[in-house]
Amino acid sequence: MALLQATKESLWIQRLLNELGRTAENANVIYEDNQGAIALANNPEHHAQTKHIDVQYHFVRDSVENERVKLEYCPTADMVADALTKPLARIRHQEMMKRMGLEDMSNTMASPNKRLQSRSGSVERS
Repeated sequence: MALLQATKESLWIQRLLNELGRTAENANVIYEDNQGAIALANNPEHHAQTKHIDVQYHFVRDSVENERVKLEYCPTADMVADALTKPLARIRHQEMMKRMGLEDMSNTMASPNKRLQSRSGSVERS
């Protein structure tokens, strides 16, 4: 079902960019870690064997056949979006965030209007 949602989002973004007179490099590429889903979407010969599969999967296959989206395999270990969608160990989470170009801002996020407690326990204004 995630592949279906990604396909619909990709098509929506492509239409939006087109209406704005813009394009994005590789806007139609969807990285997928499920090789079975990729094989099913890319191989129309599986149709007879997969009649029980929901109509939604046929939408993905039609989108691939019409070249509106392109599916590329990405190993689970390289799936950086997992940092935003799955519980990960701290080290793995930090590695994925770094690969996305995100930085840890927890030490620099103090607001000037908030009271901060120093290590000595006294209250200071920043």
